[in-house]
Amino acid sequence: MAVIIIGRAVISIFATLIAWCGLRWHVGFTVQNRFTWGMRGSYIPLVQRVMLNFIWCAIQAWNGGKLVTVMLTAIFPSFATVPNSLPANVPATTSEMIGFFVFWICSVPFLWVPPEKFRRPFQMISIYCGLVMLCMLIWSLSVARGVGPVFHTGTKMSVKWSTSWIMLSTLNSIIGGNAAGMTNGSDFSRYGKSARAYILGTFACLFCTGTLVSFVGLVVTAAAQKIYGKVYWNPPDLLMRMMESGDGSSKARAGVFFLALGFALTSGFENICGNAVAGGIDLSGMFPRYINIRRGAFITFLAIWIVQPWQLINRAATFLTVVSSFSVFLAPIMGLMCADYFLLRRQRIMLSDLYEPYGSYHFWHGVNWRAIVAWLVGWAPTIGGLIATVKPLPNASRALFELYYLSFFYGFFSSFVVFYVVTVTFPVAGMGDIDNVDTFGTFTPDECKRLGIAAPESPAESGTTDRSLEKTEMDEKAVVVDLEYR
Repeated sequence: MAVIIIGRAVISIFATLIAWCGLRWHVGFTVQNRFTWGMRGSYIPLVQRVMLNFIWCAIQAWNGGKLVTVMLTAIFPSFATVPNSLPANVPATTSEMIGFFVFWICSVPFLWVPPEKFRRPFQMISIYCGLVMLCMLIWSLSVARGVGPVFHTGTKMSVKWSTSWIMLSTLNSIIGGNAAGMTNGSDFSRYGKSARAYILGTFACLFCTGTLVSFVGLVVTAAAQKIYGKVYWNPPDLLMRMMESGDGSSKARAGVFFLALGFALTSGFENICGNAVAGGIDLSGMFPRYINIRRGAFITFLAIWIVQPWQLINRAATFLTVVSSFSVFLAPIMGLMCADYFLLRRQRIMLSDLYEPYGSYHFWHGVNWRAIVAWLVGWAPTIGGLIATVKPLPNASRALFELYYLSFFYGFFSSFVVFYVVTVTFPVAGMGDIDNVDTFGTFTPDECKRLGIAAPESPAESGTTDRSLEKTEMDEKAVVVDLEYR
């Protein structure tokens, strides 16, 4: 549990740092990378983000599909006995594939809904899911009469690895599971009303709620082990076992159905907003002439079938390896972003040049070679450990695994330092320059004053109040999002 708390704290801190540029300058991940990588070089992190969006969207969809399988079994008990017609080398059953297809089909219509319309449904589903978790917690503790031996007995560690290395590996997995969402935080922070509200919301969600959810999951898993004599790490598997232990009674099936429904709705809406829409934003940034956010979201959802998530998530060890691998590729990108924005540019960027192909962020043929050097240094030494973990290599060096267990911290700080040193050694022209005037009407009068930028028109000249101006700005942002999505 201590590793989880540390991991959630690290996630919250780094997520806030990465999102700070969007909060201050109101630019998303797609645009933010241009002043670090160059106008053409920014496609490198975009491609990585798109690929990881495909993988994470597929994983979430498969988990939601398993929950639908539980719901279908609760409604039609004979669904559990559907003959498996899939080959033996496929780690899935026919019933699971049917549930996955139903979940995928039910999710598709929601891709037409603009993201800003999800606020109220998200609030209702979050409350529902919270009640579901509370019910499972109460049920498991009451039936097991405690949390079970897993909370009171130690685990025998491998002779090869000490406790500290095991903890680092676990910490890397925790951070890796959230790395994709951390990287594109500016896609959402750019619509934040204030820094204070965004920071409080981030820590309340990522740290407090994230830690609480993990704690409840550990308690329920430990109690279920005492009840059934087996560890069920995936909620759909535990729900199916709960239904079986109830001898298929109508009460047991009804209870499991509503529990699975809460988790399925949460997985569905989180997958649409956090993965499909995020993938749509990145794809629209890569091909703005042909793809908008909605089309990109559809492409991300279609890619689920190419990824084949049943090959990833049904094996716990493989799933953890996949999740951990996210840190290998995304941590160096985050290190570049922080070094460039906070130290080198001191939070000052030329906003107008981010949309000018041959402006100050053109660098060398549209690519900042300094970023590529630092990026390679950040992930190249850790890729060997990832390969050795996925496919064990004979006589693999211990150092490969040690670097892999440190992949997030090594990737972030090595790319951070290398990019800073290389940029200072080979300086970039116009570093820290900003626009004299708010060219696009992006900022409120207070923001213009804080940034040292002249507002295009003062409130006194336009005859509007600060409150009406702020409301108008928020309305305009909503219109922009809606137009981009359509």
